[in-house]
Amino acid sequence: MTIAGSDSCGGAGIQADLKAMSAMGVYGMSVITAVTVQNTMGVFGVQEISTDIVEGQIKAIFEDIEVDSVKVGMLSSSELIRTIGAALKKYNAKNIVIDPVMVSKSEYKLLKDEAIEELKKFVSLGEIVTPNIPEGEILADMEIKNEDDMVEASKRIQKLGAKNVLMKGGHRLDNCTDVLLLENGKVVKFPGVRIDTKNTHGTGCTLSSAIAANLAKEFGLEESVKRAKQYLSDALEFKLDLGAGSGPMNHAFAWNRNE
Repeated sequence: MTIAGSDSCGGAGIQADLKAMSAMGVYGMSVITAVTVQNTMGVFGVQEISTDIVEGQIKAIFEDIEVDSVKVGMLSSSELIRTIGAALKKYNAKNIVIDPVMVSKSEYKLLKDEAIEELKKFVSLGEIVTPNIPEGEILADMEIKNEDDMVEASKRIQKLGAKNVLMKGGHRLDNCTDVLLLENGKVVKFPGVRIDTKNTHGTGCTLSSAIAANLAKEFGLEESVKRAKQYLSDALEFKLDLGAGSGPMNHAFAWNRNE
């Protein structure tokens, strides 16, 4: 199940989540937290869904269909974060993957400033939290310049209650290695090859959803991250070229290349 915002151009948010889940071989369900007005050029407006409707969506799914994992993406307000947190606890949700979405690629604030402290509390529900470097800097309250900083920031996020932290390195200029800090203190580095494309819309949504899908299939956490990263790389490599801005990846590359 994905709990996230809707992206009208289909490259990120709920739409990317469901595409990634299908590609990974699981059945995806959705709880929509907000409707965004966006395309490849940016985000132009957001309307948050009322907490009773969000809570109702969660209730409808959990009381009818077994949920093997949950991916949580865009949460814009403190009230919404508290509502979702309470619902996930009520239904004893498992394999929760939290992608702490804060700002879009076009620099549109998707998380209200007043909700940052609430989000810091919320990460304790996650089996794994997947911040990029700007998000990691906010959660850890420190500047991140290199891999040592990524590890230190991850340790600080663990102190907020998060079990495992995947610090994504895509915003670094020197390399794009991701760093996974496990709850036992083990550090696993995933070297990345930067793919020459401007079409990177929805990478964070896609990665976190793919991790959740692999956890649902009962792969271990480290293996789930490895498989998700490979899927993301392939989706970027078999690129689409849609729109005038940062376009989407090719979530269905495996099907497309078999045509």
